[in-house]
Amino acid sequence: MSLTNTRDNYGRIARWLHWTTAALFLAAYCSVYFRQWFTEKQTPENLTALQIHLSVGVTIAVIVVLRVLWRLGTTQPADEPGTPLAHRAAHLGHMALYAVMIVAPITGYLGTGVDTDFFFLFDIPKFESTALFQTVVANGMGLDFKTFEKPIDFIHKDVLGAWLIWLLIAGHAAAALYHHFVRRDRTLLKMTTGG
Repeated sequence: MSLTNTRDNYGRIARWLHWTTAALFLAAYCSVYFRQWFTEKQTPENLTALQIHLSVGVTIAVIVVLRVLWRLGTTQPADEPGTPLAHRAAHLGHMALYAVMIVAPITGYLGTGVDTDFFFLFDIPKFESTALFQTVVANGMGLDFKTFEKPIDFIHKDVLGAWLIWLLIAGHAAAALYHHFVRRDRTLLKMTTGG
C-alpha cells in the first residue's frame, strides 16, 4: 500500500487523516455529552470534560488543515462508475463535510469563554483575550464578548453540533455502505483495505 494516493486508492496518509478526523469528532462528542449528561456544572469532572473537548477541537483544526493541504496537493482516486448526478451529489457531500470540519473548530474556539489547557500540557488563550478580539470585535464592531458569543455558540452548538454534523456523518456513512453492499463497487475499499 502506497503512502500517497493513486488513481485507484487512497494512500496511507489520506486514510490516516480520514480515520483520525473521524475518531477525533467521536472523542469531541463523547467528551461534551459526558459533560452534559454525567457531571454537575463547575465540578472538576465537568471542567476536565470541557478541557478535553476543547483540546480535541484544537487537534481537529490542525488535522483538518493538514487534510486540506494533502487533498489539494495530491492525486485523488477516480470516481467509481455512476451517473453525473450521483457524482455531483457525492462531491457536494464531501464539500459540505469539509466546510463543517473547518467551521466547527473555528466557531468552537471563537465562542469559548475559557482558555484551552491543551491536554493539560500548555494553555491556548481564549479568543476574548487576544488582540484580534480587541481590534476586530471590541473596537471595530463595538461588541462585548457575551454579545459576540451568542450567535457563534448558536452556530457551533445548535446548528452544527446538535444536528448538521450528525446528518452529514450519517449520510457519508450510509453512502459508503450503499456503495459497498448495494453497488458493490470499490468506494469503501479505497478508504479501508484498498482491495
